[in-house]
Amino acid sequence: MKIGTIISTEESPSTSQFMFVLDKDKDTVKKGQFVQVNTKDGELFGYVNELFRANRYFERAESVAEYEKTNSMSKFPVGEWDYLLGEVKILGTFNNGRFLRAHAPPAPGAKVGIADDEILKHFLGFVETGMSIGSIQHHNVDAKIDLTRLLQKHLAILAMSGAGKSHLASVLIEELLERKKEHGRIATVIIDIHGEYIGFKLDDKFGVKTTLVDGSEIAFPVRKVTPEMIEEWMPTLSVPQRELLRHAMHDLKKTEGNYGLKEIAEYIEQSDVARDEVKRTLKRALSELRRYKILSTNKENPNLLNDVKPGEVLILDFSSIDSLRKKQILVSLIARRLFKLRKKEKIAPFLLLIEEAHNFAREKAEAHEAISRSIIETIAREGRKFGASLCLISQRPVNLSTTALSQCSTHIILRVTNPNDLDHIQMSAEGIDARVAKSITSLRVGEAIFVGEAVNYPIFVNIRDRKSTKRERGLPLHEQAKTFEETRKKKEEQVEAFL
Repeated sequence: MKIGTIISTEESPSTSQFMFVLDKDKDTVKKGQFVQVNTKDGELFGYVNELFRANRYFERAESVAEYEKTNSMSKFPVGEWDYLLGEVKILGTFNNGRFLRAHAPPAPGAKVGIADDEILKHFLGFVETGMSIGSIQHHNVDAKIDLTRLLQKHLAILAMSGAGKSHLASVLIEELLERKKEHGRIATVIIDIHGEYIGFKLDDKFGVKTTLVDGSEIAFPVRKVTPEMIEEWMPTLSVPQRELLRHAMHDLKKTEGNYGLKEIAEYIEQSDVARDEVKRTLKRALSELRRYKILSTNKENPNLLNDVKPGEVLILDFSSIDSLRKKQILVSLIARRLFKLRKKEKIAPFLLLIEEAHNFAREKAEAHEAISRSIIETIAREGRKFGASLCLISQRPVNLSTTALSQCSTHIILRVTNPNDLDHIQMSAEGIDARVAKSITSLRVGEAIFVGEAVNYPIFVNIRDRKSTKRERGLPLHEQAKTFEETRKKKEEQVEAFL
């Protein structure tokens, strides 16, 4: 559909932008819409960066002000002189199935049209077998993102609280669960901090593809844990304590086969180490680890070999765990086990989705507060070679490891208003230009900006509705308030009746 004509100004048309005047009956064009122009090099594509309304009757402010003192400008046919100007940023050209940079400006007088939907899909990098996340703003085009481009080099979802991070993540999970075998399916593992994804287990359609494990029931046999992992969890151990721990685990593995923290403590007590302080401090550290009830003699839940399956999701619900340290140890343990199993090709390629990632890969933190940061950064750097992908979800990107965030080649950004977070996002995400940066603070709930490897150019997407039923831990605030008062009243009545 033709919407206007390119005009000549002092600065355009150029190879980077042009101005055009809209036809009288085409004033429904929106900022952000994609347009195209037929040129000798092929179809030139761009987006409407800004719209301006002009009228020659109102160009001289002093004349309008003086005339309006005694008369009204409406007496004149001002509507006949009213027109819209559009400013277009050029993205490139499409010719014979290839997309190239624009090497020559379009000609003044050339007609501007709304971008063809089919060509636009190819121009932006969408594929028919891609993940349907939503639709492009101002166009009837589904945003079908290629799975490999979106996830292989990792994904970051960044937004302030309440902007729709969990909704977007749920849409991504639905797409992974519905994906056909012939298109390539991966496994999904979710670190669910607040129980926001438990609805998948209760859903009629997706429940059969979902395994839900309560965080308080997660346990792994000590024999599957290395001394180096325990040392990472307890970074304050001295060199003699580390050596004693390694000897204990090495000897028990040869003699006992199955053993737990109790047996390690007994071995340490019976060892011939000269300094008692070494024994006492190491036993105290192991006692703290024992209280977390993570390591066992035989119990293994979840069984990653059996529970991590293509086209299915494993949800680890941490909502019952209060200790951040315990959560970090669990994330460290699970991520290391997943990565090790994947490198040996014992499990399917997987996506590890981590909610509140800034708590597990904090940028500035002491060693004892950054237990899980190391493995997250390792997967971020090396995971793409082995089919181990990360999705880091955070509402405080300024606190998130720069190493991990910079390795996420695709960023999906929802509304962010904190200036520090905005600066951090712009420094860590390639492809964010001035237009995108200005728009981040004004995004509405359900709107997202896709930037990076997954798309050829930054795009604004309206996230689609969920197919699954939304259920999460906790009731709405007004329901919690009602329940509290009703329960309290019943207790008071019971006390009075008893007295």
